[in-house]
Amino acid sequence: MRKPSEAAGKLSSEFDLIARLSAGIHLSRRTILGVGDDCAIVARPHGQLLFTIDSMVENVHFDRRWGTPEMLGARALAVNLSDIAAMGGRPTACVVNLGVREGIASRTLERIYSGLRAAAREASTDIVGGNITRARELSITIALIGEAGRRAMRRDTARPGDEIFVTGMLGDAALGWRLLAGKLKARGAAKNNRAAKKYLVERFLRPHARLYAGQRLAALRPAPAAIDISDGLIQDLGHILERSGVGAEIDASQIPISPAYRALMGGDLVHALTGGEDYELIFCVRPGRSESELSRRLRVGVRRIGKIVRGRRLNVIGASAPIDGGWDQLRSRG
Repeated sequence: MRKPSEAAGKLSSEFDLIARLSAGIHLSRRTILGVGDDCAIVARPHGQLLFTIDSMVENVHFDRRWGTPEMLGARALAVNLSDIAAMGGRPTACVVNLGVREGIASRTLERIYSGLRAAAREASTDIVGGNITRARELSITIALIGEAGRRAMRRDTARPGDEIFVTGMLGDAALGWRLLAGKLKARGAAKNNRAAKKYLVERFLRPHARLYAGQRLAALRPAPAAIDISDGLIQDLGHILERSGVGAEIDASQIPISPAYRALMGGDLVHALTGGEDYELIFCVRPGRSESELSRRLRVGVRRIGKIVRGRRLNVIGASAPIDGGWDQLRSRG
C-alpha cells in the first residue's frame, strides 16, 4: 500500500484513496495482514482465515444488455473467488448485498441469484446471508470468507532472482469488454471474424477463478508471491513490486495471447498488458521450475514472462510503445 499523498487536493487514483482511508487503522495481533493485498488474513488456531469483498455496479462494471442475469450473478461471485485464489485459499461462505434501483423486476433478481447459486455450488461456497437496499443503480456486493493453511500467498514475498509466471491467456476479457461497449474497431478481415469476437466476449462475461491453481501454488516452498489480474498485468504486477520492494523485467514477446486476441489485434499487446479482468494469476517463484512442470501441477497453461530484479523499476522489454497503467475504479474507462 502506498503512503497517503501529502496533498489535500484531488486524488490521483483509487489506490491513493485506499491509502488515505486506511492510514489511521490500527490492527490487533490476531490480524496477520490487513489492507493492501487480495484478502486480509486473520489468525485462527489451525490455519488462516481470508476475507475479501468486491462490488459490481451497473454502468461501471456491466451493462445489463450484455448478458443474462444468470451470467451477472455468476460473474459477481467469480471476481471474489479470484481474490481467494490469489492467496491460495479455499472459499467457504459469503454474504450478498443487492442494491436495487427502480424498474428492476423481481424475476431479474431471481435469475441473478440463480447464477450466483450455481457458481457457489461449483466452488463449494455457502451463501449464508445478505442484505437488500434501494439504490440508484443495480449493484451486487459480495463479502467472501475463505481458509488457507499457515502460509497463504502474499504480495510482499517476491525476491530478486524469482521468475515471473502467469496462468492462461491475457487481454481477452479487455477486448471482450471493448467489443460490447463499442470501443474496439477491428480492421480488415478481423471485422467479420465472428468466432473470435464471440470467444472474447465470453471471456469477459464468464470469468473463471483459478482456485485449484492457487491452492497448488500455495503448497510450494517457499510459497510464491502472487496476485490475480483484475486491473491489468502491469498494474497488478506493480502491486507485488511495491509491496516486496523490488523491480522486474518483463519480456513482451512471452506474453501469452489467444488466437482470438491475435486475430483482432495482431501483435499489439497493449490490452494484454493493461486491460484487466482476466482473473488469471501472476506468481513469482524461485528459479528452476519449468513451464511444463508448473502447467502440469496447476492444470492450466503457464508462461514464464520475466524475472524479479533489484531496484524499483518495471521494465517491459520489446514493447512497441510506452506502457502506462491499467484499470482504476476512480477513472472512467477507455
